[in-house]
Amino acid sequence: MLPSMKKIIVAIIVLTLTSTSCNQMAEPEEKKDDFKYLLEQFADLKIMRYQVPGFDELTLKQKELIYYLSQAALAGRDILFDQNFKYNLAIRRTLENILNNYKGNRNNEDFNKLLTYTKRVWFSNGIHHHYSKDKFIPEFSPEYFAEVVRSTPGDSFPIQNGQSIDDFINEITPIIFDPNIAPKGISQEAGKDLVTYSATNFYEGVTEEEVLAYYDGVKKRIISNGGDTLISLGLNSKVIKQDGNVTELVYKKGGLYTEAIEQIIFWLDKAATVAENQHQEQVIRKLIEYYETGNLTTWDQYNVLWVKDLDSQVDFVNGFIENYGDPLGLKSTWESVVNFKDIQATKRAEIISSNAQWFEDNSPVNPIFRKKEVKGVSAKVITAAQLGGDCYPSTPIGINLPNADWIRKEHGSKSVTIENVTYAYEQASLGNGMLEEFAASDQEIEWAREYGPLAGNLHTDLHECLGHGSGQLLPGTKGDALKNYGSPLEEARADLFALYYIADPKMKEIGLFDKEEVYKAEYNTYIRNGLLTQLTRIQPGKTIEQAHMRSRQLIASWCFENGKPLNIISLEVKDGKTYTIINDYKGLRDLFGKLLAEIQRIKSEGDYEAGKKLVEKYAVNIDQNLHKEVLERFAILNIAPYGGFINPVFVPEMKDNKIVNVKVTYPDDYSQQMLDYSKNHSFLPTYN
Repeated sequence: MLPSMKKIIVAIIVLTLTSTSCNQMAEPEEKKDDFKYLLEQFADLKIMRYQVPGFDELTLKQKELIYYLSQAALAGRDILFDQNFKYNLAIRRTLENILNNYKGNRNNEDFNKLLTYTKRVWFSNGIHHHYSKDKFIPEFSPEYFAEVVRSTPGDSFPIQNGQSIDDFINEITPIIFDPNIAPKGISQEAGKDLVTYSATNFYEGVTEEEVLAYYDGVKKRIISNGGDTLISLGLNSKVIKQDGNVTELVYKKGGLYTEAIEQIIFWLDKAATVAENQHQEQVIRKLIEYYETGNLTTWDQYNVLWVKDLDSQVDFVNGFIENYGDPLGLKSTWESVVNFKDIQATKRAEIISSNAQWFEDNSPVNPIFRKKEVKGVSAKVITAAQLGGDCYPSTPIGINLPNADWIRKEHGSKSVTIENVTYAYEQASLGNGMLEEFAASDQEIEWAREYGPLAGNLHTDLHECLGHGSGQLLPGTKGDALKNYGSPLEEARADLFALYYIADPKMKEIGLFDKEEVYKAEYNTYIRNGLLTQLTRIQPGKTIEQAHMRSRQLIASWCFENGKPLNIISLEVKDGKTYTIINDYKGLRDLFGKLLAEIQRIKSEGDYEAGKKLVEKYAVNIDQNLHKEVLERFAILNIAPYGGFINPVFVPEMKDNKIVNVKVTYPDDYSQQMLDYSKNHSFLPTYN
């Protein structure tokens, strides 16, 4: 498995932190920003906006660059829908045709339920929950659905040649309503065929065994021909069986997803003409070459160029990057983030990255697993300007790229913390009562409010900048050796690095904070989330499957169990409510260090069996009685456990066919933005 891009999912903040602003104490609720951050809430989701502070201070050329990159970020939206499930585009277009053209009564409960279902499909980029990957079923009936479809003009329904409207209804209805058809977007259940039990559209007509055998054969052919074995095999393709033979369809111009990729190339080409410098132009041109050829060696060349682009203020991510959506951890979903550097806030991240070698040298892991020379580690705080693909509507708050271990070792990595997004999330959740309900004491609440924002940002900085970039594989160990357990173990490794070092005296020495309550606030937050509050996202009777959630429970549960002899962490019940209490912060730090050392060993040696045992024992199963209690307490608060954003819109002002300015506007209608995107940025055929 690729050591995935390592995103810290932004919704963590909702469940664990008080609503506080970035790098300063939370202001009282009555002083909340005038800007409307929280827009609406439905199902288990809330929709927010984020601002783009500093955009007006950029040069015209930088604004134009962001505009072109933002268009490229929107052009690939359809790709993610199709990657997630082969019928997603058909379902989305059916629902959108109803919203646009239905002639019947819209002022009733059933139509409202249909609208809510449509919003969920938009949010999750398909019919499987964006986080749990469980298929969600509409609350309206199949009969009502059929009635609405028949009452809507059919010109825009994705009806295939020769189909009647009844044929179409009969085909698509069970795909939407039958819980036994494609029940899991991604299945991580041990003992099952991860490919055939997953609805993801990375594979069709093949089994897990056939996929692994296919890529084993590809590797052997590459080796026999003296080729590059470092490329990320399978990153940008779909594996199918054709005429009885397993093969792959590559995402590229002229290949799979060409219609959307051609649009991405179009806007990237325009972006290259206004690049900030020659090196950035080379980066963009190399990415275009990759999209034109699908060549993974070109992808690696692009990443090497990209990681060395340190002088540009405007930056971007665009490509097939994340492998969380593939149960085998081979293939990547499409995504994009357009951003620019927050120069003032970046000073904190630069302090951390400039000390990268010290952190590596003093890591609690075995010295043979440490990098002797840390290369090219850079970190910055960014302002997100546009989100796309697998970063939209739900988005990360931190990014570390590139993914390839050999590039990270030889050329370094870039790490970012996205503070305008975290700020928006915090402002939207002011006064929601979550902290007061689950924190064990007034002191915990006070520390979280006063020190939580800085602690959270430092955790993100350490996780992204140093955690994912730390350590090395032993010679002969492949990056995909841990297979489906690689993602949660990698996230745990980076989290443990951050947790271990945030309590180190070095943090005070280099001037990042001067009070130990900062790291204590982070420890309280992390353990409370790992053992309690993240359970609000799991349905009764379910296990944990999402990589980040597995990571957090693995760490918290392992430390709880291994700290029992010294009573380092305790679960205490007060008035029928369970709370987490840290009795020994320094002892907890020692446990973080021991677990970090073991997980680094597992990764460095490619010890699949040890990794599997660790994840299955600590990260998957849930205490059902505790789960029931947490869900009951959470339900009273009426908080949506997941959140995402609508994008700002960049509007070019023209004079004599030239852009003379770009303005940023902030729409406040989630449904309208989604319909606009489908009208103006939808390029793929319904079935691929």
